[in-house]
Amino acid sequence: MKSVELFVGGGGLAMGVSLAGFESLAVIEWDRWACDTIRENQKRGYPVVADWPLWEGDVREFDWSSIPEGIDLLAGGPPCQPFSMGGKHQAYGDKRDMFPATVEVVQALRPKSFIIENVKGLTRSSFANYYQYILLQLEFPEVTRRSRENWLDHLKRLQAEKTSGALHVSGLTYNVVPTLVNAADYGVPQKRERVFIVGFRSDLGVEWSFPKPTHGLDALLHSQWVTGEYWDRHGVSKRRRPTVPKRFEARIRKLASGSAHFEEKPWRTVRDALVDIPDPRQRKANMFLNHVFQDGAKVYPGHTGSPLDLPAKTLKAGDHGVPGGENMMVLENGDVRYFSVRESARLQTFPDGYVFHGFWTETMRQLGNAVPVALGRQVAASVAMRLAESELHKLANLRMRRFA
Repeated sequence: MKSVELFVGGGGLAMGVSLAGFESLAVIEWDRWACDTIRENQKRGYPVVADWPLWEGDVREFDWSSIPEGIDLLAGGPPCQPFSMGGKHQAYGDKRDMFPATVEVVQALRPKSFIIENVKGLTRSSFANYYQYILLQLEFPEVTRRSRENWLDHLKRLQAEKTSGALHVSGLTYNVVPTLVNAADYGVPQKRERVFIVGFRSDLGVEWSFPKPTHGLDALLHSQWVTGEYWDRHGVSKRRRPTVPKRFEARIRKLASGSAHFEEKPWRTVRDALVDIPDPRQRKANMFLNHVFQDGAKVYPGHTGSPLDLPAKTLKAGDHGVPGGENMMVLENGDVRYFSVRESARLQTFPDGYVFHGFWTETMRQLGNAVPVALGRQVAASVAMRLAESELHKLANLRMRRFA
């Protein structure tokens, strides 16, 4: 199966797509530091990215005639700053809004499917109309904006097209499924809420829903505070175990009162993710790539860091100035320190053999903007399965007609 990846950044979603079995025909990113990260891993012969056809530049300047029409998958995460909770919230008024460019690529390539990822802020009420506008453009990519037409008038025209149903018969349309997900529910050791917009070309007749969660909070609390299996596994004696978090007390009592059975595995915690990696201040820390201690972590109101025994807070694209202390960890003794780049990479489920290029600020920006590799792989694998089923169904119908 063939794919194209846009806005690749440090490579999280693109790596997940590759691990799901897709072959990249173009991997596009404009940021030099992120491109240097990919190039450095290619020089090192890192297998997942070794053959990526990397193109450094603006997606609007890429020669799309070099890519065959009807590829299997288009994937990417347009810059999130226009919609980020920590940004200026300018959306369509922000020059970094790349959703229009993404729709143009969909129109040009007519992919069988697409996966688009962005921040939870995209779904906030103040962006409601623009969010609907994005979804309708992806559903009807050939209904383009006219000269001198503002986006609100374009939105009205798209709404009219949807209610008429005419384009579903004759034009390029997609069945679009938007989903807000928490990465922790899919085995990522981080509470990272993101929007995934997945679409399949309507003529394929694909029925798809977002993969079911594989991990859950209740299973974690049960293993910690009912059976104690979590602490035993980590060798934490009863004397060293923290007190039960007050906000979970009622939930834990309920879990302890019955015979619990969980379909999901426990959420993965910071302790789970970093169990076999030494403190970056230790001498043996140099055995791990990008595992360097960064000084200066402090606690103050609203800036508290991530506890060891829950999934981390959402990593942010910043360093010392990240507002909620998201890039810090709270140690067993209550002290805090910054996650090293390697530890941050583990929280984003990048493999240890994948290196990040650049200074502290640049590497943390790449990681804070990334899609967790494991989550990207699960979504891309579910899309690949539906595309394969569609192709098999098509072949079966051809055989039936041949022998009819």
